[in-house]
Amino acid sequence: MISYSKDLNDLEKIRMEGFFVGWPNPPSVQTFKKLLRGSYRVVLAIEDEKLVGFINAISDGVLSAYIPLLEVLPEYKGQGIGKDLVHHLRNELINLYMIDLSCDEGLIPYYEKQGMKRSQGAYLRNYDRQSGV
Repeated sequence: MISYSKDLNDLEKIRMEGFFVGWPNPPSVQTFKKLLRGSYRVVLAIEDEKLVGFINAISDGVLSAYIPLLEVLPEYKGQGIGKDLVHHLRNELINLYMIDLSCDEGLIPYYEKQGMKRSQGAYLRNYDRQSGV
């Protein structure tokens, strides 16, 4: 059974392997924990002391938030975990004016089903720094 937690103390009790599939330079587990701890809000999906999904937001805490990461382990996809993570995080950010994220074109319909709107944006990626080192 999947449980959802905002408690980052859980990070010390759970296994966190298998994320960032397909990334050329994925962060280490240590860096992964650091980025979650540095986030404004985090929601973890946990099953049997194993992290199976997560979502995080960075924010000014006043008007705006950005959702940089939503991931569910490949073997857990299609079970509604991502949808639940988005729902829990949106509830955490309900007092803010704007909540933004950037994603690949193919993922836009997924986020539209979660009540988000298509937008335009721009980005810069330094893939050689993707590991966080």
